[in-house]
Amino acid sequence: MSIYSDTLEKQREYFRAGNTLSYKFRKSMLLKLKSTLKDNDERILEALREDLGKSGFEGYATELGIAYEEINYLVKHLKHLMKKTHTATPITQAVSSSYIIHEPRGNTLIMSPWNYPVQLTIVPLAGAIAGGNTAIVKPSRYSKEVSSLLKEILEKIFPEEYIAVFEGGHETNTELLKLRYDFIFFTGSPNVGRIVHSSCTENLTPCILELGGKSPVIIDETAKLKLAAKRLAWGKFLNAGQTCVAPDYLLIKDGLQDEFIRLFKVEIEKMFSSTPLTSSDLPKIINEKHFERIIGLINGSPAVYGGKHDEKTMKIEPTVLYPVKETDPVMNEEIFGPVLPILTYRTLDEAIDFIRKREKPLALYIFSENRKNIERVHASVSFGGGCVNDTVVHLTASGLPFGGVGNSGMGNYHGKRSFEAFTHDKSIMDKATWMDLPVRYAPFGNKLRLLRLLMK
Repeated sequence: MSIYSDTLEKQREYFRAGNTLSYKFRKSMLLKLKSTLKDNDERILEALREDLGKSGFEGYATELGIAYEEINYLVKHLKHLMKKTHTATPITQAVSSSYIIHEPRGNTLIMSPWNYPVQLTIVPLAGAIAGGNTAIVKPSRYSKEVSSLLKEILEKIFPEEYIAVFEGGHETNTELLKLRYDFIFFTGSPNVGRIVHSSCTENLTPCILELGGKSPVIIDETAKLKLAAKRLAWGKFLNAGQTCVAPDYLLIKDGLQDEFIRLFKVEIEKMFSSTPLTSSDLPKIINEKHFERIIGLINGSPAVYGGKHDEKTMKIEPTVLYPVKETDPVMNEEIFGPVLPILTYRTLDEAIDFIRKREKPLALYIFSENRKNIERVHASVSFGGGCVNDTVVHLTASGLPFGGVGNSGMGNYHGKRSFEAFTHDKSIMDKATWMDLPVRYAPFGNKLRLLRLLMK
């Protein structure tokens, strides 16, 4: 028996004993999780600074703050979410009541990425706890400071038979995926997502895959260009572009590009100064491999702004590429860095067709004052979620399900969907015993006429 299988077996026993089921237990564990994060607030922000160069503001706003909000929502609504849901009963099943029991999935595996290592570990973990499950948590080896700290924090407050954390790389992932869980929640790249999905298929394990892709931005002729430049710059360069829903490329109405680029440069320098590499507000690239990959993409297209980089600090300037051809390397993979390629379109249909020819994106953003254009894009393009006249912020709304479609993922979470993700809806029809309608029993005789009246 490996340490992984041994831990999973302990968690199976813990779950079977019913330890995780009560409302009181789930609520207390959520509150304990939040209070422990609060107690280690500064240590977490420092670890984020070490791994990704995030400022305290960005670390709190995009990691801890979102985790706190998710826990707050689940604590507030947990009792209601746990209640069985009554549904309508057909007339053919009179003297019955129909309801759904939201039962825990059981023993779960949560695999989180390096780019938002706190948020993307804690938010699904909160869903697992609220749903009444046990969890094995596998953080990314690339965000080593945060991963190590999360392991320390979680192991202090939770026994391993309830919540366990394993650090490591490819070998650890491989060993963990050999085991059979009741549910797997994975956040990462589509390539690794396929490996996880293959494991789930082999074991018939349900899963949620939060992946990525090239999320487009459309700016039409009615857009407020200055505001679009400001909000796009914020969303694009958040975490140095290392965000799964980061705007990946811009499709702008032909004729607007020169003015937009001018305004975009102004907004970049407002945020990061005219020497962005020295700005403490510009995060760094996670490691040398990704650093070199992004530099390679910049070198493959003409840069009209930025492009400088510092190997010592692992920082890359916010970079604008124009003109870009759809055959350029930067248009053939998810950028995941502070680089914005700009392409132009003549008609909105042309922009829509350009997006639809590619894999379904995790997000789509449109800047427009024309409601018909907005609705046309939304009706024509399949994508996970997005914003109108902004970027990225849709993921902060607990009422909006967050997730991808097709190559960008399957399933969703956040708010009540986090609870739903980590529970199974068990359907029950509760039949009365004081009456037993004879129509369903043989001999049937002329009962078909009555059946046709009831079921028409």
